[in-house]
This record gives sequence, C-alpha cells and structure tokens, in this order.
Amino acid sequence: MSAISVRGLRKHYGDVRAVDGVDLEVPEGEVFGILGPNGAGKTTTLEIIETLRSPDAGEITVLGLDVREDQRKIREAIGVQLQTTVFFEELTVWETIDLFASFYPRSLPVGRLLELAELQGKARARVNTLSGGQHKRLSIALALVNDLRLVFLDEPTTGLDPQARRHIWEMIGHLKQGGKTVLITTHYIEEAEALCDRVAIMDHGRIIAEGVPGRLVTEQVPESTISFRLSPALAEEKLESLPGVVKAGVEDGTYRVITTAPHETLMEIMALCRREGVEAREVNMKRATLEDVFLKLTGRTIRS
Repeated sequence: MSAISVRGLRKHYGDVRAVDGVDLEVPEGEVFGILGPNGAGKTTTLEIIETLRSPDAGEITVLGLDVREDQRKIREAIGVQLQTTVFFEELTVWETIDLFASFYPRSLPVGRLLELAELQGKARARVNTLSGGQHKRLSIALALVNDLRLVFLDEPTTGLDPQARRHIWEMIGHLKQGGKTVLITTHYIEEAEALCDRVAIMDHGRIIAEGVPGRLVTEQVPESTISFRLSPALAEEKLESLPGVVKAGVEDGTYRVITTAPHETLMEIMALCRREGVEAREVNMKRATLEDVFLKLTGRTIRS
C-alpha cells in the first residue's frame, strides 16, 4: 500500500506556478526525499499533502484518505515537523513534550521521546536554553508524539552544524528501523544520498527526475573524474587512449581524466606511469553525485 499518492498536483499564486503538475508515490516504510533548491516548490508540496494548504488541482491521498475530504483523520494520523517551530520558551523540554502528548488520545511515553531525540540530559532544561540542533530534535520528537505511521520533515537540518545534522540523521535512521514512513525535503545533496531510499529532484514546481539516488546518478551521469599530479609530465594523448576515458586534460600541473570505467581506468593510469617511469601523486577519484544530476538537467547547481 502507498502511504502517499499524488497525481497532477498544482498550486499557483497569480502567475507563479509554485507546484506545476507533480506526481509522487511513496510506499509505506520508505524514506522518500524531495530534493531541490530554495523556491523549487518543496515546502508547498509538503504542506498540501499535510492538509495545511489547499491544492488548485490534483488527486492526493494520505494513508488511503483524501486530503480534501478527510483532513481531520489525516492530521490525526501524521506527524509534522515544520521549518520553523514556535515553543512556549519558559516550559521545560519534558513539559513541552507532555503538553503536546495531552492533545492526543494515545501517545508515546515522554521518556521514550526524550530517548529518541537524545535529550534525556535536557529534560528539565527550559526550551529557550536549547541549542539549534537540540531545538530541531525536540521539534521532531513532537512530530512523533502520537506514535504515528507517517512523518513529514521539512528541511530538518537547515542551519545546523555537521554534528547536529548527524544527530538528526540518526533520528531518521531510527524511524526507518521502526517501520515508519518518512517524507523529507532538503537541499543538501549528501543528506538525500545518505538517508533516502528514493528521491525526487524538484525544480520550478516540477519533478525533473525520480529514483534510487545511486541509480539516478548512474543513469544520468555515469562518468567519474580522476585527478592526480605527475612527475615528470605525460602527454594528454596517452591518457586519452586508456580504456573508459572520455576526456583528459591538465591545468596548473593537475591532470583530470573523465571516465565511464573509473576502477579500470585508474589501474591503467598506474600501469602507464610504471611503464613511463612517471610518479603519480595526490590521486583522487570523484564519482558523480545528485548535484551533477541536477546540473546536467538544469544547467546550474542546486545551491544557485
């Protein structure tokens, strides 16, 4: 069964097509990511699925419920972490979770939510004393308070330092292990690649690519880049003749070889160096990423 099914979703604001014909299918138990730059339409799409905004057109079901006809049932069955969450700053972390738990007929124990958010040591701390990462973890804990099946996370790690981001990633990993379905929006390439079973790349209100991250990269941008320095130098033509090499060049003493067979090409480069009596240094191999997929499809980087 699909946790989320979206067909032909549209939302316009005057001449601005915030969401322009989006189709999505998210099976239960999957971590599904919507990846795109700011202004791509990610949050608007999420808020319509969450019943926080009304669509102009399209058919959307959440856990088998229609977003137009069953809004109350949907809201009772999902957890939502918004980009910005406002708390009662003078309440403690424990009191905040306990307050939100009182809104539902059934909820997880406060202690369990504190454990999931790794906030046991902050249970008696006031919310206004929390760091940015702790604040985000609390907002996700509140999204889980009624022990739901489906969780929405909108840019959950934006503005966080690497360590705080890793804490959030661990929380999402625990959700997946627990069989929850998670729909996450992000503009961080590494986040989508690390967390998501499948990802939809969104730009200007449209889904421009969708699939398993690694497979998307392989299908769209199969080339890898090998960079290195040589002493003494070699003619570029010798590198271009190696198996798998699409292009070879050198700039400021650094050689760059683009190849569709990176491991084979790397071994052949090393063999060529031995034959020619050349030393290879600072060897690096860079595989394509979802950033390269976005660049190929749009002509710009995802952060531009």
